[in-house]
Amino acid sequence: MSRPIAKDHDAKRIHILHVAARLFADQGYARASMSQVAKECGISKANIYHYYSSKDALLFDILDTYLSALRTRITSLDLDGLNPPEQLGRVIVETLQSYEGMDHEHKIQTEGIPLLPEDQQTILKSYQREMVVHMSDIVGRIAPEVFADDPRKLRATVMSIFGMLNWFYMWNSNAGHEARDEYAKLVTKLTLTGVHGL
Repeated sequence: MSRPIAKDHDAKRIHILHVAARLFADQGYARASMSQVAKECGISKANIYHYYSSKDALLFDILDTYLSALRTRITSLDLDGLNPPEQLGRVIVETLQSYEGMDHEHKIQTEGIPLLPEDQQTILKSYQREMVVHMSDIVGRIAPEVFADDPRKLRATVMSIFGMLNWFYMWNSNAGHEARDEYAKLVTKLTLTGVHGL
């Protein structure tokens, strides 16, 4: 007979994900152990294996939970009634606000994704790709005469935008909603007008 799922299973799972993300980000995935995760979560090592069969399974759930939610939040924005520059500003603000409180999950993507099996990497990269495509469509509509015949330039522009946003936590990790909003608007102005627009 299978063991029944506890009523607080989902809440404990989310707690484990956040604690593990912090440990993996602070110590590096290779050095952190399941024993450490269990200890930090206040549960036994045996108990954590009721949730995850391995450290790789835990890593995948951290990234899958984070990236799928981020993808949905960004690509489901209501942009009706906005022109392309306004749409870009809306997406940039929402992206940076989505990162708030998720610095550890965000940080371990670079190290973590290549360590997972190919099929799991494909799933995670698809979330990232959908967000890139979504922003690319918007940026392409802002200046079609610039990007129509040069997809490499469009990709470079979009990845530069994500680069500015993705590394924000490195030098301003304690930034709140207002600071993130201000920086997101700066990135939008830089993208649309260059430094003269500041």
